[in-house]
Amino acid sequence: MTEQPAPENPEGDEPIKQRKNGLYPAVSDELADNMKSGWADTELRDLQPIPQAAETARRRAELSARFPGERLVVPAGNLRTRSNDTEYAFRASTEYVYLTGDQTEDGVLVLEPAGAEGHEATVYLLPRSNRENGEFWLDGQGELWVGRRHSLGEAEQLLGVPARDVRELADALREATGPVRVVRGHDAGIESALTDKVTAERDEELRVFISEQRLVKDAFELGELQKAVDSTVRGFEDVVKVLDKAEATSERYIEGTFFLRARVEGNDIGYGSICAAGPHATTLHWVRNDGPVRSGELLLLDAGVETHTLYTADVTRTLPVNGTYTELQRKIYDAVYEAQEAGIAAVRPGAKYRDFHDAAQRVLAERLVEWGLVEGPVERVLELGLQRRWTLHGTGHMLGLDVHDCAVARTETYVDGVLEPGMVLTVEPGLYFQADDLTVPEEYRGIGVRIEDDILVTEDGNRNLSAGLPRASADVEAWMAALKG
Repeated sequence: MTEQPAPENPEGDEPIKQRKNGLYPAVSDELADNMKSGWADTELRDLQPIPQAAETARRRAELSARFPGERLVVPAGNLRTRSNDTEYAFRASTEYVYLTGDQTEDGVLVLEPAGAEGHEATVYLLPRSNRENGEFWLDGQGELWVGRRHSLGEAEQLLGVPARDVRELADALREATGPVRVVRGHDAGIESALTDKVTAERDEELRVFISEQRLVKDAFELGELQKAVDSTVRGFEDVVKVLDKAEATSERYIEGTFFLRARVEGNDIGYGSICAAGPHATTLHWVRNDGPVRSGELLLLDAGVETHTLYTADVTRTLPVNGTYTELQRKIYDAVYEAQEAGIAAVRPGAKYRDFHDAAQRVLAERLVEWGLVEGPVERVLELGLQRRWTLHGTGHMLGLDVHDCAVARTETYVDGVLEPGMVLTVEPGLYFQADDLTVPEEYRGIGVRIEDDILVTEDGNRNLSAGLPRASADVEAWMAALKG
């Protein structure tokens, strides 16, 4: 990677000074003048709005109706340093993306009160790099270093919202009067400008409302989630085809194989892939992915492709590395499959959100009692939660722009709420027998099984968005055999 200069005055007219220890000590006047001219006009004209522009406008209107007369500030966030002058890959805040469709760093959506008409929306963005002061080639975030960004005019055409220079926003917010709310945790500079105008309680109400807006997905979101799932299915197929190479190396080969599919067909992985082989499958969020892959053991692969619009899938399969389950592996796997079937069957409009979890947990408790691993009756086990030693986690969660979507919604609208058509959730029961668990027979120890699918609540029941991946143990074996040829 080439060494970037450090910006000193990105908004001013003077050339930007170069970084300490740069190989060039200064910029000559002749070079500075040379770099200002001789560049073609690259302004993009007659751009079409992004596909979700109509939906983002509707979402902003809903937000406006909820908070009449109040200024609403929703930042995208800023780049975060990984090490010295390198940054983590930027991912705009979910709230900002949901309301604008834009994904650029430093962006801020502001809804200004507009009397009886609700609010006027403006998106504040960094304009194209300044060529007069050398920003475009001297600033570490200038366009010759990190690529061209859209002009404000282009952004207006794409997003369907007036765009202004974000570098003017902090001062404007400091002088603003009237009630203000801001989505916190993404842009310290914007929050500082509002420090005497906002309260944590009021700001949290804004964040909660936007989270609850996302509980029911619109048609655009459902299409993106299906794209994410379809790419994820292909990623799982990719992994099965290279399990021999993973055996020769490590779980990292599985991680890299799935990541390739995610980057080729989408924006990224939606979360850190869990490529857990052997006893690592009993660690719920095993993302180190540095262990061996052995024939005769299981691979628990929990992974999801994130689309270019940032919607993610979340799918898990537990696969026999050599293509065939042992008798004990199949017994445990089939119990989890039966629990998942019960959970999926409970997903329907009007059902309580908790119903699918309760249905799956009951099946798992029944099997644990049947196997003699916990003393019954089943009602006692469930009442005391004794099955949780081996089931550990909840049976699912909402899915969307975040892998654990709508996470700050109120309890009464989420886990104590009722399912509605358009909601998308995971159903993912599991059984995990830790390698050091002396309460189970030795042959159980180190076996972990989870099966997870992405389920859409429909008008008359549900639809499994990830049905393209087989789930029943015999079907998994047949699928793997066909892929391996």
